[in-house]
Amino acid sequence: MAVVTATNPSTVRAPTGYTHSMLIEGEQRRLIISGQVGAAPDGSVPSTGEGQIAQAFANLRAVLEANDMSVTNLVKTTVFLTDRSLLASFRAARDAVYGGHAPCSTLLFVAGLADPRFMVEIEAEAVA
Repeated sequence: MAVVTATNPSTVRAPTGYTHSMLIEGEQRRLIISGQVGAAPDGSVPSTGEGQIAQAFANLRAVLEANDMSVTNLVKTTVFLTDRSLLASFRAARDAVYGGHAPCSTLLFVAGLADPRFMVEIEAEAVA
């Protein structure tokens, strides 16, 4: 089983909603998760950014659960948003889904994603 130690060195600005580093030691399973977008299993894509954020998180949880993991196993996420106005909605959804868990994280604002309808994509790494 992996031992994961979160660290936020006092010599680096304190993070908000994420952790600066995660040290992973011991035997573990490592799961690399491709970018999850706001597309439902039936292929439908919500028309709102908030709806796509909720679906992307639902997809992320589904991939984790299919591998006997949960959001508490996340050690790193990379998030792509196409609209700065979605930042507050994304952070609120992230905080609700993660329930206090704060993996390492990078967030980028990009001009577009693979499908022009997509407004959010979340890729992740998890260990157990």
